[in-house]
Amino acid sequence: MKILLLYPQYPDTFWSFKNSLNFIKKKALMPPLGLVTIAAMLPQEYEIKLIDMNIETLKDEHLLWADYVFISAMITQKDSVHKVVERCKTLGVKTVAGGPLFSNLHTEFPDVDYFTLDEGEETMPLFLEDLKNNTLKRYYRSSVKPDIKNSPVPRWDLIDLKAYVRMPIQYSRGCPYDCEFCDVVKLNGKVPRTKAPEQIVRELNAMFGAGWKGPIFFVDDNFIGNKKETKELLKALAEWKRTTKHKTSFKTEASLNVADDEDLMQHLREAGFNSLFIGLETPSEESLAECGKFQNKNRNIVDSVLTLYRNGFEVSAGFIVGFDSDDTTIFKRQIEFIQKSGVVIAMVGILQAIPGTRLHERLKNENRLLTECTGSNTDFSLNFVPKIDPDVLVEGYKQIVKTVYSKKEYYERVLTFIRNYNHKVEDCFTAGALSAFFKSILYMGILDKSRRYYWRTFFISLFRYPHAFTKFVTMSIYYAHFRKIFLEYAKV
Repeated sequence: MKILLLYPQYPDTFWSFKNSLNFIKKKALMPPLGLVTIAAMLPQEYEIKLIDMNIETLKDEHLLWADYVFISAMITQKDSVHKVVERCKTLGVKTVAGGPLFSNLHTEFPDVDYFTLDEGEETMPLFLEDLKNNTLKRYYRSSVKPDIKNSPVPRWDLIDLKAYVRMPIQYSRGCPYDCEFCDVVKLNGKVPRTKAPEQIVRELNAMFGAGWKGPIFFVDDNFIGNKKETKELLKALAEWKRTTKHKTSFKTEASLNVADDEDLMQHLREAGFNSLFIGLETPSEESLAECGKFQNKNRNIVDSVLTLYRNGFEVSAGFIVGFDSDDTTIFKRQIEFIQKSGVVIAMVGILQAIPGTRLHERLKNENRLLTECTGSNTDFSLNFVPKIDPDVLVEGYKQIVKTVYSKKEYYERVLTFIRNYNHKVEDCFTAGALSAFFKSILYMGILDKSRRYYWRTFFISLFRYPHAFTKFVTMSIYYAHFRKIFLEYAKV
């Protein structure tokens, strides 16, 4: 049996970092963790190949080689999926689809032959058994939330490690918070399920055994969803780093209450974590209550972010406008909020109603849905009727991104960050770091119109905050991407 694992192409979005990858000679941010995990579930006698369309071109010969093409995708890859499925149908190749996109929107893909929906540990064995017995059904679903301690070690040997910026690993699924706009609880449950520390160590050893030496991103829905279990993992990671001498750094997603726990932050530092993505969303208490973001309420959010900086963590964050509680003052308030926070990687978006969320269900019941969302909340589109005037919302959003991604405001946030950043965890050095540094000087310090702000921040960082200088270089490279996404593609 020949299986082609296929990962469709991402559009050029906020998180693609496409316009920054050339600085470090990489082709994509991360490989498809879901597919290499599914690969480890397939029988050993199967022939398996993997094509990531974000790093290589899909050819007809790849498709014709396969008995079945397994496709996994996120909602932002929807357009690419449609094209791939059409090609497979034309060539007479059978398709099997799974992953978040299809679990929520499988009805949009009538030409897919088989669906293995929900969590692969439950549905893939059912599919494989029927494949073996020649009794395949079109749909395989399960409401069971599997014990991920039984998940296999991903097949890292199937991917070109050199093409990616970082490697993904998953420790837990699920989140104790059920924000109205988020589909995590629907997909993975409210009670976090975790892997055993020794399991994560095995996965890391397999990854490094395959040749990886760079940073690693824990792709958990909320890495600290179960703090007690997380602290035990962090102790194991710290010991793993001590014994192996690996200097890799870790990044992850967490809720803002991480800043309330000194012991947890210490364990994170000792394990090698230096970067966190956190949903900050909005400075409006009313909007936080509306969407159920209670972990952010009744606190000074900016002070919490600064606490994380002082404890050695870079913070990237999501911000949203378009809540029912928002009025015309929210745009100025959001700009001030972002600037005071010093969050350089600020993903600002218009609220989107994603299928599978409580928000989607509520707006559907209120007859306010316009269309299904694109999966990118930074593309200036609306998929529901907001309470605020739609034109005012879109124009206000444009003003936010035009301001926070202008040269002056962007580098002001860089300075706010490095002035507060207490460097406690080593950054992972890569062979391309020096080349990226000189490219940043050429493109951002000489050729770019923002060079005045670049050089001011360059020298302040170099002479007054040298511990944060590598962060400055990285953030200047990021600006090449963000400016392209927000200021040129959107023509704001």
